[in-house]
Amino acid sequence: MEITSEVFQVGGSELSHGSDAAVYLIRGDGEAALVDAGTGRGHDRIVRAIQSVGVPLEGVRRLFITHCHYDHTGGAVRMKETTGCEIVAHELDACFLESGDSLTTAASWYGTSMEPLEIDIKMEGRRAEFTVGNIEVVMHHTPGHSPGSTVLTLVSGGMKVLFGQDVHGPLNEVLRSDRADYVASLEYLLGLEADILCEGHFGVFTGRDKVRDFIESFL
Repeated sequence: MEITSEVFQVGGSELSHGSDAAVYLIRGDGEAALVDAGTGRGHDRIVRAIQSVGVPLEGVRRLFITHCHYDHTGGAVRMKETTGCEIVAHELDACFLESGDSLTTAASWYGTSMEPLEIDIKMEGRRAEFTVGNIEVVMHHTPGHSPGSTVLTLVSGGMKVLFGQDVHGPLNEVLRSDRADYVASLEYLLGLEADILCEGHFGVFTGRDKVRDFIESFL
């Protein structure tokens, strides 16, 4: 599903597998990156969707992990094997992925276990900048849903795109959620003034008013 000429949804509950959170593709000049990887149960469909928009699998250079939960990360090991991509995640969630923590990643909620996942680049602090071909991508630390939750922003066609995968939460002590951090992160997201929100479970919101209204509904 094309969102802009450089941003596509290639996976999700209605595209790849019912257990998958949304998977997005950033298509830059000469290389591409994924935002999350689903559970892995819809891997083949995600791969076909990537190829269908003209991106060769070896062109997927990075996989940005927005947070550690299984519906976003269970497919990461196989995606790395398929594409050779580097995996990026915040250091505060990387520990749960690398240790294969099936409780904190919620893999146990899906009746399975978390396969240990090596994180190639561990984001530190509040903000990190990357490039995907000609596209500048900023990764922002937005804790609350999990300790190392992040969002990504980029500009495409003059519009600011926000990959806010689990803006809606939920909050759960088993997931090490923190309500005060979550509220502060929502306020931070409002300040980004995005034109398009690519959410993890509720679809794509276009227009600043719609993006703002959705975020504010959880405050």
